[in-house]
Amino acid sequence: MDGQMELESVPGVGAKTAAALRELDDPEAALRDGDVASLARAPGISEGRAARIARGAIRAEHDDPGGFTATKRAREIHEDALALLTDRTVTDYAAKRLETVYPSGVRSRIEEVRAFAESAMAREPDPAVLDALSAVEPLSEPGDVRVRDRCLATRDAERYADAQAAIPEVSVEVVDDARQLAELARSYSTVVALDEAFAGVDIEGDVRVEPNALEEPESVVPERVLTFFASNRDRIRAAAEVHRVADLDASCDLETLLSALDQLDEDGSVSGDEELDRLATAVDDLDAAVSTAESVANDHLREAIEEQDVTIEGTDLLSLVERGAGVDSLLQRELADEYAAAVEKARDHLVDALALRDMEATARRAFPDEPAYPVEHSEDVVARLREELTAARDQRATRRKRELADDLAEMRDDAAALVDAALELDVELAIARFAADFDCTMPELTESEGVAIEGGRSPLLDVPFEDVEPVDYAVEGVTVLSGVNSGGKTSTLDLVALVTTLAHMGLPVPAESARVGRVSELHYHAKTQGTLDAGAFEATLREFGDLVADVDHRSTEADGNGAEADGDATTDSDDPAAGTDDRPVMVLVDELESITEPGASAKIMAGILEALGERQATAIFVSHLARDIREAAETDISIDGIEAKGLEDGELRVERSPVKGKLARSTPELIVEKLADDGADDADGFYSDLLGKFE
Repeated sequence: MDGQMELESVPGVGAKTAAALRELDDPEAALRDGDVASLARAPGISEGRAARIARGAIRAEHDDPGGFTATKRAREIHEDALALLTDRTVTDYAAKRLETVYPSGVRSRIEEVRAFAESAMAREPDPAVLDALSAVEPLSEPGDVRVRDRCLATRDAERYADAQAAIPEVSVEVVDDARQLAELARSYSTVVALDEAFAGVDIEGDVRVEPNALEEPESVVPERVLTFFASNRDRIRAAAEVHRVADLDASCDLETLLSALDQLDEDGSVSGDEELDRLATAVDDLDAAVSTAESVANDHLREAIEEQDVTIEGTDLLSLVERGAGVDSLLQRELADEYAAAVEKARDHLVDALALRDMEATARRAFPDEPAYPVEHSEDVVARLREELTAARDQRATRRKRELADDLAEMRDDAAALVDAALELDVELAIARFAADFDCTMPELTESEGVAIEGGRSPLLDVPFEDVEPVDYAVEGVTVLSGVNSGGKTSTLDLVALVTTLAHMGLPVPAESARVGRVSELHYHAKTQGTLDAGAFEATLREFGDLVADVDHRSTEADGNGAEADGDATTDSDDPAAGTDDRPVMVLVDELESITEPGASAKIMAGILEALGERQATAIFVSHLARDIREAAETDISIDGIEAKGLEDGELRVERSPVKGKLARSTPELIVEKLADDGADDADGFYSDLLGKFE
């Protein structure tokens, strides 16, 4: 599966989606593996959309025409089965991933999922693992990163365009010579020159000549890697914890990865670097430190003036005034030493407050030697100090970012694999929990027709699962299932449908054991509410007519265009191989007699069952007209019955497992029998006579 035409051949993948998928490193592998997490990393592809695309790819891989769930009720059973699984997931990803597991009539697809499910059932759903999974999510790609403290420079217009495309995070400038390059160096903390011609040029500032920079964009913009890891830091840590608690083999050394993550702040900046912290603090605190240093100097000088008596002879004062001298001259004459001490205190405070090292000389020039009161800093020197500190901070940050980005870039694939493995574990644990919660076993999937269930219990009933009575039931060919009202006929039909659906999904079934004949389509017709009008009645007959005819019977209404059947966004109803007579089907029908008058219903059902029998389909028709159907049929029709044991305190007692070859008695017959058995109530034999009518 490679190349443009191959991607677009996947159902549901058009040109726009294919273009998005090509942004992935290996879209073909992601499609082949049904890797929802990887597919969802493509631009504009949500997890739900990724699941639908994955299903389409799986169908294409297995040449699966789809359409297994051929009726609304069959689709509802599939949705119910899927809900039982997704209810046991921790992550949203696992729920979406399970949507790629759909019922199929293709043996290779079923076996593929069976192998996965059997491995999953061996997992132990440890509560600590489930708790750790709660913080795991698929990795996300951060938004656009803009870096303003560095730029790329080139003399070539074509390379300029290439640079803009390869590294859009930074500005790209065109320069003609070293002078223009030097001007850029005064505006940016780092300039990366792309032309070999600039090698050896002596320019003040951080100017690096890297002709291969476009091939290694992370070296220019380490923020690309760091932002990715910063935005996914918690998810990666959670995945690492899942591996630790679940004792999974990790794709990399967890301690090395976690140690690298500990060096990242939430905004993608480097943390834990004392030198970088010192420089950043110095830049932030510079103005405050200068102001405090001035106060220290002035406080010292003020105290010195207050404590010292200054005497000026008249001739000296006259001389000072004639020369236009002011306080500065008085300070220089009378308090020169104290002023020098005050300035020294200011300088020491500034150096100490900012923890300055190699920039101490610049800092000391911030307070000049010439006496003045109040003591004031030199604005030019402080501005210069700010530039030096900022440049040093940015250069240090860039260097540390590059070092950390180099380390993390090598672990990016491993981190993604770590998260993917944790998410896939959630999928496996959901299957394991499903199997454990409903006492499931892997069914035997055969090529012969029919279904056999032993100890089956339906989790779809509105009672606690532990209170569900187990059912044994086996059917080959076509059968009418009879039984009393509320005896469990519909729930038995649901159980057969659920077991058949799960078996064709490749999943375990809620039974002690089960044998399921492989079919390509499940047609389940639920009980109709009320008698149908002529038009609806005709439409229903056409459905069954198409079903037994040797034509493509999967109409738009029957399979939802192949989309609703499996929840996909594609259509498969035009497949020439779909729906032909050699595709084995299972047909489940609940009280079809309600569509029209009872007498006509029995004849119609007899005819449908005869046709299905000739086609060697597996069919179960639940009906209260079993006797009438048998009489109307021209061939032998098997009749099974859910046997009622009788009435006890007004409550029906039922043996839930159908009895083969047994025409079950109806509720009215049981009530008449109870009255006939009570001699006091049947003195004249009225109830006995009524009972005889049922024979």
